Amino acid sequence: MKVAEDQVVEDDTGFQDDESFFQDIDLLQKHGINMADIKKLKSVGICTVKGIQMTTRKALCNIKGLSEAKVEKIKEAAGKLLNVGFQTAFEYSAKRKQVFHVTTGSQEFDKLLGGGIESMAITEAFGEFRTGKTQLSHTLCVTAQLPGEDGYSGGKVIFIDTENTFRPDRLRDIADRFSVDHDAVLDNVLYARAYTSEHQMELLDFVAAKFHEEGGVFKLLIIDSIMALFRVDFSGRGELAERQQKLAQMLSRLQKISEEYNVAVFVTNQMTADPGAGMTFQADPKKPIGGHILAHASTTRISLRKGRGEMRIAKIFDSPDMPENEATFAISGGGVTDAKE
Repeated sequence: MKVAEDQVVEDDTGFQDDESFFQDIDLLQKHGINMADIKKLKSVGICTVKGIQMTTRKALCNIKGLSEAKVEKIKEAAGKLLNVGFQTAFEYSAKRKQVFHVTTGSQEFDKLLGGGIESMAITEAFGEFRTGKTQLSHTLCVTAQLPGEDGYSGGKVIFIDTENTFRPDRLRDIADRFSVDHDAVLDNVLYARAYTSEHQMELLDFVAAKFHEEGGVFKLLIIDSIMALFRVDFSGRGELAERQQKLAQMLSRLQKISEEYNVAVFVTNQMTADPGAGMTFQADPKKPIGGHILAHASTTRISLRKGRGEMRIAKIFDSPDMPENEATFAISGGGVTDAKE
């Protein structure tokens, strides 16, 4: 019964306020795990106690220098620090109050999403070229830094670019619209260019370490676009299974990072023509790439399409709590705005 008492005591010291949203992995020292092993865990981007709960024993055993016995000990220590069982829906709803929304810059679009891009979730926007995916990403880089509704304080952004479409000058234009200082806005965006799907995965370890190092400072992670490199690195049906498996691992990592550190994750995705769709008389033979794996991993999926002129139409494609609706927004020099009727 001793363990249960321990848990209760530890829970009180666990996260209370916003500052300590997560429990630092260094807490394991109190439970007999030595610093060298904790450093090994940190080297692969596991920086919180919850991160251990989110990693399988098999994956932990693959870390250089960790034996099965050590992994068992680490898991046991993490179990003491965390409540691993069930909680009531009422308790969970209290935890959900920590979720915040990042505005898209268009009120119509925000209303469609129930307030904006949600934290602790992956929001995916897909569409053909020139439907506003990258413009939306750039706008979010700035809006995430501005204080918003429901006591949202604003914070820093990490941008992972796979297509070389990130333009700091666009951020300056968008900063002008919200009348905020250019240099400050650019300083708060961490940018990385990914060249291969493996590199993209490795960058996530860096992202986790950064979120941990500056706890509660980062609010948004953007990947533009999530599938581009997987499309290049794996070709043909022969490599499809491997591609989807690697993709699934990456998306699972993204979801865990978003829950572990309470950040919003926004990814863009490309489309493909479906050659067999002509037979079935579908109205729209194009579909987002990434298959079912990506479809199930994204919490909210938004489909973007082109309207007249600068108008773009966003439609909720899949969401756990928002109805299927459409919203019209415009792309201006200052990023994503409301469409002028």
